[in-house]
Amino acid sequence: MLKTISFAIVHMTVAFGVGFVMTGDLLVGSTLALVEPLCNTVAYYFHEKVWKRLDSRRVHDSAVPA
Repeated sequence: MLKTISFAIVHMTVAFGVGFVMTGDLLVGSTLALVEPLCNTVAYYFHEKVWKRLDSRRVHDSAVPA
């Protein structure tokens, strides 16, 4: 979970920077920094869970004799 939080902080910083540079508006930059990374962080968390489950199945399948 710490990796996910760290990723969220980096992502929010980048989103704010891009939004602010593109629009020059602190409100737009701040809104983008909250909404877009939050959605991506939630998606990333579930993405990681799916990959861990797939990896577990691969390990289990390779350990079971045919």
